Amino acid sequence: MKKIKVILSLFIFLIIASCASQEDKNEEVANTKEESKTEEWLVLFNGKDLDGWTPKFHHHELGDNYANTFRVVDSVIQVNYDGYKEFNERYGHLFYKEPFSSFHLKFQYRFTDQWMKDAPSYTYRNSGVMFHSQDPKTILKEQDWPISVEYQMLAREKEGEPRPTGNMCSPGTDVFFNGEKSPQHCINSSSKTYEWYEWVSGELIVYKDSLVIHKVNGDTVLQYTKPQIGGGVSTRFDPAVKIDGKPLTEGYIGLQAEGQGVEFKDIKIKKLD
Repeated sequence: MKKIKVILSLFIFLIIASCASQEDKNEEVANTKEESKTEEWLVLFNGKDLDGWTPKFHHHELGDNYANTFRVVDSVIQVNYDGYKEFNERYGHLFYKEPFSSFHLKFQYRFTDQWMKDAPSYTYRNSGVMFHSQDPKTILKEQDWPISVEYQMLAREKEGEPRPTGNMCSPGTDVFFNGEKSPQHCINSSSKTYEWYEWVSGELIVYKDSLVIHKVNGDTVLQYTKPQIGGGVSTRFDPAVKIDGKPLTEGYIGLQAEGQGVEFKDIKIKKLD
């Protein structure tokens, strides 16, 4: 009887040890998966300098960062106009070095109190992140906006008047909204209105030329489909690049400078299947 008890105790011990070992293995696998998920994110801005990014301004050649407009200050990318005497339609974009097709982009932004008064009135507390953009090497010196789709960022302009952010604008492009090609250059989102000094989290989820989702502070605020070359607004482009009706399955990401001071940080991307 004593021998049976010893064998039974040993058997129970082995079962418990086996379960504990399996739990350790499961936890290790879970941690590995979580680490793998973390590693899938590619950090686009290193917080130190503009390595990997190239500016392009209207009236200027690719790579000319006029008046040091794009700069890194306190671990953020600033759009700063303290070196300007006049804006002179110097619409600018800071492009990341490689194109993306299907992806999940995350970033944070807020506006500053700088605004060039000779810039168009609509640029007040207005900026954006361009995506599916043409190759910056194909943007001509006198071309104003890149052929691209824009995640438009806005902040409150007048007290009591709603001004949503995370909108869509389409320089040289078209999108389908509610199943039809939209005649509008910009489509407003369903987001609330934010103050200019607030940090806001923006997200773009893009599946090639099929579905695009805009998110603001974690909430989905806009969806549309079939981004393609077309429409107007962008001018003085190379006609060989603007092939209307061509689906936009990939392109470059660019941070916008339209006369309004703005800051960007925590810019990262995950490629999607």
